[in-house]
Amino acid sequence: MDEKKTAVIFKAFCDENRIAILKMLCTGEKCACRLLEELDVSQPTLSHHMKILCDSGIVIGRKEGKWTHYSVSQEGAEKAKQLLNELTTVNTKNEEKPCCEK
Repeated sequence: MDEKKTAVIFKAFCDENRIAILKMLCTGEKCACRLLEELDVSQPTLSHHMKILCDSGIVIGRKEGKWTHYSVSQEGAEKAKQLLNELTTVNTKNEEKPCCEK
Protein backbone atom coordinates (compact mmCIF):
# COMPACT_ATOMS: atom_id res chain seq x y z
CA MET A 1 0.00 0.00 0.00
CA ASP A 2 1.31 3.44 -0.83
CA GLU A 3 2.14 6.14 1.70
CA LYS A 4 -0.87 8.33 0.86
CA LYS A 5 -3.38 5.52 1.52
CA THR A 6 -1.51 4.57 4.68
CA ALA A 7 -1.66 8.17 5.91
CA VAL A 8 -5.45 8.22 5.35
CA ILE A 9 -5.80 5.15 7.56
CA PHE A 10 -3.66 6.53 10.38
CA LYS A 11 -5.27 9.98 10.20
CA ALA A 12 -8.33 8.28 11.69
CA PHE A 13 -6.40 7.74 14.94
CA CYS A 14 -5.03 11.30 15.22
CA ASP A 15 -7.87 13.04 17.03
CA GLU A 16 -9.21 12.56 20.54
CA ASN A 17 -12.84 12.71 19.36
CA ARG A 18 -12.22 10.00 16.76
CA ILE A 19 -10.55 7.85 19.41
CA ALA A 20 -13.62 8.35 21.65
CA ILE A 21 -15.88 7.38 18.73
CA LEU A 22 -13.86 4.23 18.07
CA LYS A 23 -14.08 3.28 21.75
CA MET A 24 -17.86 3.67 21.62
CA LEU A 25 -18.09 1.61 18.44
CA CYS A 26 -16.05 -1.21 19.97
CA THR A 27 -19.14 -2.19 21.95
CA GLY A 28 -21.23 -2.48 18.78
CA GLU A 29 -23.03 -0.49 16.15
CA LYS A 30 -24.14 3.02 17.15
CA CYS A 31 -26.52 5.48 15.54
CA ALA A 32 -25.12 8.94 14.81
CA CYS A 33 -27.73 10.32 17.23
CA ARG A 34 -26.22 8.21 20.03
CA LEU A 35 -22.70 9.39 19.16
CA LEU A 36 -23.90 12.99 19.26
CA GLU A 37 -25.39 12.44 22.72
CA GLU A 38 -22.10 11.05 24.05
CA LEU A 39 -19.73 13.58 22.46
CA ASP A 40 -19.62 17.30 23.06
CA VAL A 41 -19.56 18.17 19.34
CA SER A 42 -21.97 19.62 16.78
CA GLN A 43 -23.61 17.51 14.08
CA PRO A 44 -21.35 18.98 11.34
CA THR A 45 -18.28 18.19 13.45
CA LEU A 46 -19.46 14.62 13.99
CA SER A 47 -20.05 14.28 10.24
CA HIS A 48 -16.48 15.48 9.60
CA HIS A 49 -15.04 12.91 12.02
CA MET A 50 -17.22 10.12 10.62
CA LYS A 51 -16.10 10.93 7.07
CA ILE A 52 -12.47 10.59 8.10
CA LEU A 53 -13.17 7.31 9.93
CA CYS A 54 -15.16 5.90 7.00
CA ASP A 55 -12.60 7.07 4.41
CA SER A 56 -9.96 5.19 6.37
CA GLY A 57 -11.95 1.97 6.05
CA ILE A 58 -11.88 1.41 9.81
CA VAL A 59 -15.54 2.39 10.23
CA ILE A 60 -18.49 1.58 8.01
CA GLY A 61 -21.86 3.28 7.96
CA ARG A 62 -25.30 2.17 6.89
CA LYS A 63 -28.26 4.47 6.33
CA GLU A 64 -31.53 3.81 8.12
CA GLY A 65 -34.08 6.54 7.59
CA LYS A 66 -32.53 9.92 8.26
CA TRP A 67 -29.79 8.51 10.49
CA THR A 68 -26.61 6.59 9.77
CA HIS A 69 -25.54 3.70 11.96
CA TYR A 70 -21.79 3.16 12.32
CA SER A 71 -19.69 0.17 13.26
CA VAL A 72 -16.05 -0.88 13.24
CA SER A 73 -15.06 -2.69 10.07
CA GLN A 74 -13.18 -5.82 11.10
CA GLU A 75 -11.46 -5.87 7.69
CA GLY A 76 -10.42 -2.22 8.03
CA ALA A 77 -9.20 -2.71 11.59
CA GLU A 78 -7.13 -5.73 10.54
CA LYS A 79 -5.61 -3.72 7.69
CA ALA A 80 -4.61 -0.94 10.12
CA LYS A 81 -3.04 -3.50 12.47
CA GLN A 82 -1.16 -5.09 9.57
CA LEU A 83 0.15 -1.71 8.38
CA LEU A 84 1.26 -0.71 11.88
CA ASN A 85 3.08 -4.02 12.21
CA GLU A 86 4.78 -3.56 8.82
CA LEU A 87 5.80 0.01 9.64
CA THR A 88 7.26 -0.86 13.03
CA THR A 89 9.00 -4.16 12.30
CA VAL A 90 12.75 -3.77 11.91
CA ASN A 91 14.09 -5.70 8.93
CA THR A 92 17.85 -6.10 9.25
CA LYS A 93 18.12 -8.49 6.29
CA ASN A 94 17.91 -5.63 3.80
CA GLU A 95 19.93 -3.20 5.87
CA GLU A 96 21.48 -0.38 3.87
CA LYS A 97 25.18 0.31 3.93
CA PRO A 98 26.22 3.08 6.32
CA CYS A 99 26.12 6.55 4.76
CA CYS A 100 29.44 7.60 6.27
CA GLU A 101 32.71 5.85 6.83
CA LYS A 102 34.33 6.26 10.22
